[in-house]
Amino acid sequence: MNTPTNTMKWLLQREYWEHKGAMFWLPLIVGALVVLLIGGALAYGVAQHGLATRVTINGHVVHTGTLAAAADEIRPAIGKVASGMYLGAAAPLFGILTFVVFFYCLGALYDERRDRSILFWKSLPVSDPMTVLSKVLTALCVAPMITIALGAAASLVLLLFGCAVMAAYGVNMFGVVLSTPELYLAPLRLLALLPVYIVWALPTIGWLLLVSSWARTKPFLWAVGAPLVTLMLVSWMNAVMERVAGTPLGFAHTVSGMVARMLGGVVPGIWFTFPGVVSGGMPRGPEGVDVGALFAQSWMSLGTVDALLGALAGAAMIYGAMRMRRWRDEG
Repeated sequence: MNTPTNTMKWLLQREYWEHKGAMFWLPLIVGALVVLLIGGALAYGVAQHGLATRVTINGHVVHTGTLAAAADEIRPAIGKVASGMYLGAAAPLFGILTFVVFFYCLGALYDERRDRSILFWKSLPVSDPMTVLSKVLTALCVAPMITIALGAAASLVLLLFGCAVMAAYGVNMFGVVLSTPELYLAPLRLLALLPVYIVWALPTIGWLLLVSSWARTKPFLWAVGAPLVTLMLVSWMNAVMERVAGTPLGFAHTVSGMVARMLGGVVPGIWFTFPGVVSGGMPRGPEGVDVGALFAQSWMSLGTVDALLGALAGAAMIYGAMRMRRWRDEG
């Protein structure tokens, strides 16, 4: 039975298989390189210099001497820090995700017009809104979930490898690390941030899909050049008004924020750069950065005006892309 659910499943599979290289193999290769480089550097450093003789947590020296002689109360703290922060090794993969999602959306509707494959896809019993929505879900859900899974796997392998290196030198951290709840909560928290990422990425996704749906040529120049040129003109007008009249333009800051949302919304953690989301800097706890507080602040960012207006604008542009695809079928 050809239900909307089955149709969407088929469309998502199509998008994944057409872009499997960028969405799966690229982060997989980058994750493997991260494990090899950091793991190799760790093994080489320990082999050449031995284990650290001083343990510092949150800027405070909590132990001096070899780690093998560390007191039992120090090892749980070390294990908690390692278990809570080990996903930081996946940062390069999330950097790759930014470029993958950006260029995927930019070519999602343009490429099928350029190679005329849109004529074939339009001959199938699939509506334009369903097709565009499948591309939105691929960019907002499929690609980030693949990156989260590969990043968590690479980080876990690196963490266990570090424990193995320490065990080879008489410091057994496996029991402490594997019994720490943060080890299992960290990937779940990262996955739970996906709705936050979706809301903040909507303006960029909508803008890129809109440009991809109507640009006859050079969609990158239209998508990036038009907002940047507008920002440059507004900045120039602001400087002239401030020099001539002594009063800057009141909307210059607003335009700057709009351009940032249009072009940078797909950057994971972009919400931390907006005022009012993280007040007073990164929250810190006894073992360093308070990951739980960052998680709470990320969800609280959805209540800001920037997030709500951006999501509405993104949804409107996605609707515009759906309408544009209905008749813009020439290359």
